[in-house]
Amino acid sequence: MSDQHIPTDVTVSGTAVLLTISGPDRPGVSNTFFTALDALPILVLDVEQVVTSGQLILASFVVPDPTHHESEDDAAATLDAIEATAAAVVAGIGLTLNLERRPAAEGAAVPRQTHVTVLGSPLRPGAMATIARTVAECGGNIENIERLAAYPVTAIELHISGADHASLRTRLAQEAAGSEIDVAVQPAGLHRRAKRLVLMDVDSTLIQGEVIEMLAAHAGCEGRVADITAAAMRGEIDFGESLRRRVRLLAGLDVGVLETVAREVVLTPGARTLVRTLRRLGYQCGIVSGGFDFVTDHLASELDLDFAVANRLDVRDGHLTGQVVEPVVDRAAKAQALRDFARVSGVPLAQTVAIGDGANDLDMLQTAGLGVAFNAKPVVQAAADTSVNMPYLDTILFLLGISRAEVEVADGEG
Repeated sequence: MSDQHIPTDVTVSGTAVLLTISGPDRPGVSNTFFTALDALPILVLDVEQVVTSGQLILASFVVPDPTHHESEDDAAATLDAIEATAAAVVAGIGLTLNLERRPAAEGAAVPRQTHVTVLGSPLRPGAMATIARTVAECGGNIENIERLAAYPVTAIELHISGADHASLRTRLAQEAAGSEIDVAVQPAGLHRRAKRLVLMDVDSTLIQGEVIEMLAAHAGCEGRVADITAAAMRGEIDFGESLRRRVRLLAGLDVGVLETVAREVVLTPGARTLVRTLRRLGYQCGIVSGGFDFVTDHLASELDLDFAVANRLDVRDGHLTGQVVEPVVDRAAKAQALRDFARVSGVPLAQTVAIGDGANDLDMLQTAGLGVAFNAKPVVQAAADTSVNMPYLDTILFLLGISRAEVEVADGEG
């Protein structure tokens, strides 16, 4: 349960009562319930309310106020009064009440909290059973489950207490692969919603495909370039060297092709929704690419991005020379770009998100407060904080706790 309300100058002990109301939801239930309880000398240790398909569950953990009771008999009488008052209120509004007495210390303890976000397309019962079993095996307890989205994927968030974060993340990552779902495990806390800067890779992340392969198609060397690209993405070739090799194959290409390719770029599904929503929520958004500035400049203008860094092709007499203007934007440069953007924006690195798919993104992903491997190579998925293998970039919003309903409200207001 959540939302602790314990006065800092009061020590609670003894016995408390867990009051759980359930039944059809209607306006005013919470007000009626707590107004009645306010007539008693008690404290609220914990409270949580959930409404699912019109059905209400309201749970409150309350204890006799020790500053108003001089003896155990006084406290016992208050416990009886709590139960009688709650029963009368609930009977009057036609709902069901469950009563359970527990040690008050259970409400004061704040166990380790973890958010588990599950993405499925579709999401099957067997996958949820696997998640629940793994949480239990890791010593965790599912305190709450809510749906964040029904499309473009089903996104479910579980609030877990008690489990070790690292162990749960490892186990769920293993189970997710066999269940055809994505699972993101993040420590709970204010820092999750405090993320304020998002930096994305471009090729095969913000856009579909690789720009250099599009250029190679115009130069008639697509196959050779694709082979070098694949090796670099797997981490088999140093990115800087692989880029120089590929660009040499483009020597002599007419500079007019650059504008043509920039117009041919196709955004990843959900890219516009992701950026538009983040911008409306006050995030700084940028891109850093091992590709080229003629594409990133176009994207920055089209999507109203705050930052853009990329490589520049050397041009002479209207044609590519086959050289890259140094220094090359490699994996170290991407991480440095994240640090630079965070400093300029006044955002701590802990409040940044990096999204990428290749080995060239590894340093950036590990520098960010949250590193997301998006449809990434295995080596990248293993190193990132979490992975998304759905084809929709806006599913990243769900990892930040932003629901589809909130996205639609923002769109309506925009």
